[in-house]
Amino acid sequence: MSVNPELVGRSFPPTAPYLVGREKVREFARAVFADAPQHLDPAAAQALGYADVVAPPTFAMVIQDLTLQQLLAEEDSGIVLERTVHAEQRFRYTRPIVAGDELTAQLSITNVRPFGQGAMVTSEAEITDAAGSHVVTATSVLLIGGEVA
Repeated sequence: MSVNPELVGRSFPPTAPYLVGREKVREFARAVFADAPQHLDPAAAQALGYADVVAPPTFAMVIQDLTLQQLLAEEDSGIVLERTVHAEQRFRYTRPIVAGDELTAQLSITNVRPFGQGAMVTSEAEITDAAGSHVVTATSVLLIGGEVA
């Protein structure tokens, strides 16, 4: 297995704050065919009790990606991007992401499991708002292929 098993338990520094913009939410919603009015129209979102447009649930991946970049940059990880497939994704929300949120994420590696010549790396990104309140936990599994002989 080329992936460093000592990654388990490693935590990374919090990301810089990410300001969720209304147009970014709209662009993402269009890209994933989330056409519910609350994703596109501030008035529709406000009618549901939100301050601004509500991001589709998978928008959290935008913030989680900042944490995964930290992992991929680790020289001792043994993770080679060219042999990496994003195998699984889960989200556990406390509340929806809304335009205007300022979000920070912190990644922890929770498991490295050998898989054939490679490994499956499970990570959790805890995403919080500017007040430090939990918004969503994004769990990701990366399948890392082994070296070809």
